[in-house]
Amino acid sequence: MNLVALAQRIGRLRKERRLTLQQVADAAGLTRSMLSKIENFRITPSLPALGSIAAALGVTTAELLDGLDDKPDVVVLRENERMLIQRDYPQSNLVYQALAHTRPQKLMEPFIVEVPAGDMNRDRLPHEGEEFFIVLQGKIDYEYNDEIFHLQEGDAVYADGNIKHRLVNTGTLPARVLIIFARQQ
Repeated sequence: MNLVALAQRIGRLRKERRLTLQQVADAAGLTRSMLSKIENFRITPSLPALGSIAAALGVTTAELLDGLDDKPDVVVLRENERMLIQRDYPQSNLVYQALAHTRPQKLMEPFIVEVPAGDMNRDRLPHEGEEFFIVLQGKIDYEYNDEIFHLQEGDAVYADGNIKHRLVNTGTLPARVLIIFARQQ
């Protein structure tokens, strides 16, 4: 199942219904923090939590999951069809451009990430799976556990996402990074 698409669908349905994170969390018996992590695809909800979220949003669990297992052979996404995602707002001002959001079931989740200049206020956070990224434009620092790697255009990293990490742009110009998240098998 495409867990990123599920997270996006939960957030979209909540916003369409003009509900706050707190309202849905309360109705679902979850904390606001937990629901935020689910919407930002930081954690995967359990089946009971998913059922509670669906009920809080006024849909069935089947409706919430409908189509997330579809797997077309090929999906072409035009530049103007990219979906903009802001994860962990307001703690983060990174902007993600989803590059494969129209393919519901996939092993990888590619994004172009805009890292604004001077962006240093986010916490280091882990996530499930592995990630690969390459710096397309600018310079960034990759803080991984207790190490800092100074990266510039063309440099690439492959890492375990379960370790706390973050991208930091200490420069004066924005940076762009192609990131591919892969779920663990």
